[in-house]
Amino acid sequence: MGSIRDMAPVTHPGACPLDCPDTCVWQLTVDDGRAVALRGDRDHPFTRGALCGKVNRYLDAVNGPDRLTTPWIRTGPKGVGRVAYRPASWAEAIDRVAAGLRASIDRDGPESVLPYYFAGTMGLVQGWTMGPRLFAHLGASRLDTTICTAAANAATRSIYGRSVGFEPESVVDARLIVLWGANPLVTNLHQWPFVQQARERGAYVVTIDPLRTDTAARSDEHVAPLPGTDAALALGLMRHVRDAGAADEPWLAAHTVGWAELSARLDEWPVERAAAECGLPVDVVRRLGDRIATTRPTAIRVGLGLQRHAGAGQAIRAICALPLVTGDFRYPGGGALVTTSGHHVVDNGPVIRPAGMPAPPARSVNMSRLAAVLTGEADPPVTSLVVFNANPAATAPDQIRLLAGLRRADLFTVVLEQRWTDTCDHADVVLPATMQPEHLDLQTSYGHHYTTLNLPVTRAPGEALPNTEIFRRIAAALGVDHPAFRDSDEDLARQLLAGAPITFEELRERTYARLTGVPVGSAPFADGVFPTPDGRARLHDPTLARLGVDPLPGYTPPVEAGDADLARRFPLLLLAPAGRYLMNSTFASLPWHARRAGPPRVHLHPADAAARGLADGDAVRVRNDRGAFLAAVAVDEATRPGLAFTYKAYWARSSPGRSTVNAVTAVRDADLGGAPTFHDCRVEVEPVPAELLATEPPADHVADVPAPAR
Repeated sequence: MGSIRDMAPVTHPGACPLDCPDTCVWQLTVDDGRAVALRGDRDHPFTRGALCGKVNRYLDAVNGPDRLTTPWIRTGPKGVGRVAYRPASWAEAIDRVAAGLRASIDRDGPESVLPYYFAGTMGLVQGWTMGPRLFAHLGASRLDTTICTAAANAATRSIYGRSVGFEPESVVDARLIVLWGANPLVTNLHQWPFVQQARERGAYVVTIDPLRTDTAARSDEHVAPLPGTDAALALGLMRHVRDAGAADEPWLAAHTVGWAELSARLDEWPVERAAAECGLPVDVVRRLGDRIATTRPTAIRVGLGLQRHAGAGQAIRAICALPLVTGDFRYPGGGALVTTSGHHVVDNGPVIRPAGMPAPPARSVNMSRLAAVLTGEADPPVTSLVVFNANPAATAPDQIRLLAGLRRADLFTVVLEQRWTDTCDHADVVLPATMQPEHLDLQTSYGHHYTTLNLPVTRAPGEALPNTEIFRRIAAALGVDHPAFRDSDEDLARQLLAGAPITFEELRERTYARLTGVPVGSAPFADGVFPTPDGRARLHDPTLARLGVDPLPGYTPPVEAGDADLARRFPLLLLAPAGRYLMNSTFASLPWHARRAGPPRVHLHPADAAARGLADGDAVRVRNDRGAFLAAVAVDEATRPGLAFTYKAYWARSSPGRSTVNAVTAVRDADLGGAPTFHDCRVEVEPVPAELLATEPPADHVADVPAPAR
């Protein structure tokens, strides 16, 4: 029998773990324990063999020379980079972690420990089981994972009962497709072929977005409202539909509650008012209203960017009410969809807190408020922070204040990572974590109805370990001896699948399966039975009144856009959408991705550039009262006068001035879900010397700052 080295390369199925609705199934070729080739699985019904521009080069990340391969312990000041660290053994590093956590618990109580994690991997096993299980058992602060879909989830729960909607593959049957705040060519690539197929059958495609995105440019029509005014537009469109006699009164009567109240609210929203609020010509709104009134089925695909405003929850409620008024859920290809998450039967709640495992009650901490939490908002204070599957130094709002919090002398920080990030610069201990080909994981999707099992097929570099194993070791070092912390990754996957119509063995054989019970091409709510207590969709939700929120869909203007004094000092509204080559903060340090993304740029309309004496390529500072970042100007008409945008996801350590767009974003909650308001932001743009962009980022020699007053 030949040795392993004599064996031919073998191709294995797996799943992309990144924060994307598409959750691609891939084929990974492995030679001598090393990943050597990657392509999409051509047989997958939704992703159909294509990988996006980001993930086509995923092996650059897996095999990169910058992978972390050993634990590191801080020996110098926080914030200066890897020069302040030394390598350590796993035994020493885990002992240091346990000592730091125990010191916080003994001094300030278990709620002084905060786990901070999100979608660096969307995998349920590595992201949402053993780590949260340990912190629940310790009585640590619970993390309220608000930073992405909190407003959308709260809104769809309010109106539909869960985050549910039309079946994504059924969009081929739609006659009108409205991509509202969605840019699928960049952020939901595999939905676009279904849109194109519908188009070939005669469908008309409208993109509603303040920016002329790639998707908007390839649509039949682009409607560009002012940022944060989506609810006003939805209310005006519903009023137009009602006045045109196109409200599906029998369906509304049978399958919704609150239509009479909402109809009365619509009396306040003539098309003229909606158009004025949105900064749109009246005929544009009226024409779109005519299309919606007369076209069945209409599919409304709602993106996530529009929920980053003060009135985000109400905006999504209003948009999701529109297809209820028209009765579009009657038809395959009709209705609205934000995410498919509510259709999936995999539930990690019982896995985090298994029966018989003590899990003391604890406070909940909003992850979007991390800058405030670390600088005085939390009582008791957070004195230990454990970060995994996240890079908050790059992704959380109010970056300047956040970094001050991370540099606190009394804050003990542990980071589980695959490569050295901005957040690692502020850690006391950095632990090397595995990547997707090196560990087991279970992937659901928030953009389609398939669940995928990913098995480990390559060697981890050096001493890197899966998140799950790292938390098992931390639990043991803390003296936690409950049997729940001896569960293997397979055990965890089986527990996650406990309520699913498939076993672990069956999924291992098949790789992926459709577990939602919603047939391909179906109209899941044709009979009007929604996952609410009475089966009716809620146009009026009295439970919101207890939260201080209007029970009817309404319009909450963005905070900074309507502030006249702020507008005089900071006349530009700033958006920070996703770019084509970076996935949140993932890939920002990789050479190929960084070259494709290019350096940070702020896009200005020609009129705004001319008013400031700026030309394409000029160096500028983008600033407000919270902070500033440096960028080059890109002059184009992808935006309207008064509105600027820059792509998110850059790292401060590789940016000029060592700050990013999150230096100017605010810690402020939206109306529902405690969601952040990244796009509710005013700035000014001013010229700076060109050499500031060309200069290498300076070493950030900042001493530890004192702890906040308790």
